[in-house]
Amino acid sequence: MVVFPFCKINLGLHIKAKRTDGFHDIETIFYPVYGYSDVLEIIRSNKSEYSFQQKGIPIKTNHDIDINLVEKAYLLLREKYHLPSVDMFLYKNIPVGAGLGGSSSDATFTLKLLDTIFSLHLDNKTLKEYATQLGSDCPFFIDTVPAIGTNRGNKLVSCSIPQLSKKYLVIVTPNIFISTAEAYKSCKPYQRNISLLEIISQPISCWKDTLTNDFEKTIFPLYPELQSIKENFYHQGAIYASLTGSGSSLYGIFKKEPLSLELNPDYFLYQGWLF
Repeated sequence: MVVFPFCKINLGLHIKAKRTDGFHDIETIFYPVYGYSDVLEIIRSNKSEYSFQQKGIPIKTNHDIDINLVEKAYLLLREKYHLPSVDMFLYKNIPVGAGLGGSSSDATFTLKLLDTIFSLHLDNKTLKEYATQLGSDCPFFIDTVPAIGTNRGNKLVSCSIPQLSKKYLVIVTPNIFISTAEAYKSCKPYQRNISLLEIISQPISCWKDTLTNDFEKTIFPLYPELQSIKENFYHQGAIYASLTGSGSSLYGIFKKEPLSLELNPDYFLYQGWLF
């Protein structure tokens, strides 16, 4: 059985407080990008042990990234439900360590696919509990609809953003790997008097000065190339542009397809209409 784990972008990201468990309380809006996806296949196996193969964009090794979240998801359910062996194949189109949630999506879609294959009949609440054990943003990929994320990002409330209908999205990922743990270490939490829900209720033309990603303050000085990409989006007519997650991907929202983005050919690029 084959599924297509898609990525997300963050509409705003506010770091509100440092938690006692080492994580941070945040407020963000997760928005699904259905057209930008990996390919995941899982089939039953008669072998004594499971197998995992990965092709496409290489998964970079980093001390704070679990490079085998698909395997970790399988092992989690195997322990809980005594699953037999499977063969798993993952083709990566979504860059890793780019703030797009590709690896989290792969892991969550693994949970959902195993639930289907083995008729576990897990409800969404249970799936989200397992997904939270794999990553803070993993639960978002259970319901696959726009949602406000609070707490670690794992407490979700669905929301509607009609302004994005029929807008053109461009995502650019340069060859820069940003450690999420290091990014959080550099950010200073603070409270705001306005919520993201209030901000996104405004026209997109108002978002430029109000819908902010806190990571830009610390990451842009370290990687000026990222700020240049954002500025280029606006130069090309974007109505809104931002870093997503802790980067290194940035996105621009346009009223129509831009004629020329003047991008480095080594960048990863996705573009398509939002519906």
